[in-house]
Amino acid sequence: MPQPLKQQKLSDVILAQLENMIIEGSLQPGEKLLPERELASQFQVSRPSLREAIQKLEAKGLVTRKQGGGTFVSKAIMKSFADPLFELMANNTESQFDLLEFRHGIEGMASYYAAMRGTSADFTLIQTKHDLIGSCQLEDDYREEAKAVYEFYLAICAASHNAVILHIGRSMSALLIDNIEQNLTMLSKKPEIFSKITDYRKNLLEAIISGKPQKAWGASHRHLAFIEEVLLKLTQEHSRMERSMRRM
Repeated sequence: MPQPLKQQKLSDVILAQLENMIIEGSLQPGEKLLPERELASQFQVSRPSLREAIQKLEAKGLVTRKQGGGTFVSKAIMKSFADPLFELMANNTESQFDLLEFRHGIEGMASYYAAMRGTSADFTLIQTKHDLIGSCQLEDDYREEAKAVYEFYLAICAASHNAVILHIGRSMSALLIDNIEQNLTMLSKKPEIFSKITDYRKNLLEAIISGKPQKAWGASHRHLAFIEEVLLKLTQEHSRMERSMRRM
């Protein structure tokens, strides 16, 4: 005989919604949750049910509480990416090229799905982040420019509406920003290159906003392939100079 269906506890329903918000990126590591009263009002539930759901989140290690300071999404959920190995890779030339190859895949997929699934709000954010790169370039600060470029690509990851792509992008923020900064520092030896990179990035932006997935993927690939080619030439030139100096 079929068994009677058990009604799901309200706290479990709230828990599932909060977990989905963390997965989709609506709630980010370190972000403070709204006060209980406001959150209960948003979910249209009682405060005891909400409190029970938050206690379950805390038991799972997804949130932490500060006495008198509120409830925060745990920063520890990204701890597997805060590894000494990543710091080691950040200072290794070959690993930098490996990371650039990795970006070919992740940024290409993000661009493809952003063009396919992005909303008008997503496209507005991507455009805003793109424009901020130009503002940072005026400051001649490669670290700030690297952060702006990363934020541009993270907006594309968010527009892909793929939780895995978004969280991989977020979790590797430090490594990716370091990679972009090192690339910019190397490319500064050939200032004429920057205008070409700007053009490649504009092509990527236009392909995404116009909703052309294949074109967006191709634009992302050509952009990174160009950077990789220039960096390889610069690295070879640097190696030749070092050998010449040793001979001298």
